[in-house]
Amino acid sequence: MSNLSGISQPLLPELAAPLLSPRPRQTGITSVLDKGLGFQVLQDLVDLAGPFVDLVKLGWGTSALYPPHVLAKKIALLRGADVAVCPGGTLLEIAWARARTDAFFGFARDVGFTDIEVSDGTYCIPTRTKLELIERAARLGFRVVSEVGKKASEDDARLTLAARVTMVRQEIDAGAWKVIIEGRESGTVGIYDGRGAVQANLVDALIARIGLTSLVFEAPQRSQQVWLLRRFGPDVSFGNVPPDEVLSLATLRCGLRSDTAGPALPEVSSASPDTSSAGAFLSV
Repeated sequence: MSNLSGISQPLLPELAAPLLSPRPRQTGITSVLDKGLGFQVLQDLVDLAGPFVDLVKLGWGTSALYPPHVLAKKIALLRGADVAVCPGGTLLEIAWARARTDAFFGFARDVGFTDIEVSDGTYCIPTRTKLELIERAARLGFRVVSEVGKKASEDDARLTLAARVTMVRQEIDAGAWKVIIEGRESGTVGIYDGRGAVQANLVDALIARIGLTSLVFEAPQRSQQVWLLRRFGPDVSFGNVPPDEVLSLATLRCGLRSDTAGPALPEVSSASPDTSSAGAFLSV
């Protein structure tokens, strides 16, 4: 039996080359949506797929309801694994609506969040105010991820391409590291229609005007991930990835799943069979 102890790299690393760039990555980001994972489940995720996770978002306002010791343990676990962690943007929106932004930033600092998401998908936060929140979070030492788009499909549909491009550029100028294109957990708003299909013309136009590096696409559905990866390659950044889909997405990035494997592999000639053993693979 082969001894696997001490292996720290994926097997056959040449097949996984697109994902082997060290963190912090600037492209090919995977942001996971944590809707309330228990500590042991999160530990399993880190053990199994930690190298493929760049950011974990504690969705919406869930972090405000955690027992303090559990929240502290989860954040410490992620930071110890070099995974960034942030509260959901909705929590900051609610804090703003209730005139509690000071308390929010104090809470985020005290519990150890590395990143802050600044969004306006739930409340109509004035543009100037949203930009000031981005600037403030950056001044306080947080890495800022902002979000463009509305959670209600009828409101999001009113946003023109020009408006989205302007918002993204303004938020980057204000200090945002990345800008999320709203897709919701359902993947049915923003760059998607009500059935979850990608609106190709909108995506192409956004990337043509903004570039791929600055954007994170919420793409909870596999079909959406496949479309974006086929269109733009493994450097697409994704948000709202379910925890149990991290490795699935990683295989899509690496071409280790039929959806993105590319042209069919050439037939292996029976005259020159592959005689390499499993033991040889394990020694890579």
